[in-house]
Amino acid sequence: MTLKLDHLVILVGDLDTAVEDYRALGFTVTPGGTHTDGATHNALVAFADGVYLELIAFLREAPEHRWWRHTAAGEGLVDFALLPDDTGQVIAQASRRGLNMTGPTDGGRQRPDGQQLRWQTGLPPSANLPFLCGDVTPRALRVPEGEAREHANGVVGIAGVTVAVEDIAVAREEYAALLGVAAPPIVNLVPLPLRVAVFTLENATITLVQPTMEAGVFHTRLMTRGAGPVGFATTVEGIPPADWPDPALAHGVFIAPAYAF
Repeated sequence: MTLKLDHLVILVGDLDTAVEDYRALGFTVTPGGTHTDGATHNALVAFADGVYLELIAFLREAPEHRWWRHTAAGEGLVDFALLPDDTGQVIAQASRRGLNMTGPTDGGRQRPDGQQLRWQTGLPPSANLPFLCGDVTPRALRVPEGEAREHANGVVGIAGVTVAVEDIAVAREEYAALLGVAAPPIVNLVPLPLRVAVFTLENATITLVQPTMEAGVFHTRLMTRGAGPVGFATTVEGIPPADWPDPALAHGVFIAPAYAF
């Protein structure tokens, strides 16, 4: 079963401020709504390739929540999701390959227009891995379409996400089990103190990175939040301004443009 990149989760302190800042970066931002547990609310930046950014903020203290622990480290990119055709089936297949995930678990939110959305999630056994988010109601209700996917900065999609891991050999095998593919080679990026392995999905790449010295953004991510996504590359039509994106407006997120002509 093919898994695609579904969305990236950006934790912010104040949702209204983050919405205005991402609009200042040239993104079209759509209000999302409040999740059914009442702990969080969100806004979405949807792209032409179907992937989206989720700007999410807590409405109350929620120590039981998957992302609550990240509040101690502040704003930033904290997680990402893959899109299954059938969440339960993907979980079962991963289990047969030795990767025991939790779920499927029901989730949802209510949009500002009152529309109720429902989905099922599958949670991984390791912080190295993304979670699954499979729709029960039509995905078109969850992910904005039309003009919501058009952005003044020319971004049309997400080319790939980069993930910091402590042990790339272990993480590579976990991803291979989740995706049901052969494990790619591990490459030493000499002279950079990094070891990498790249998985190619239908719509994006996932690059695993293990730092081999105690310095740099990947080491910092591991020390502050543990394993997980560090940044992502956007597919851009044309060339954005040289100073784009302004880090002050990105709320702790590393965004790199990958050009599409």
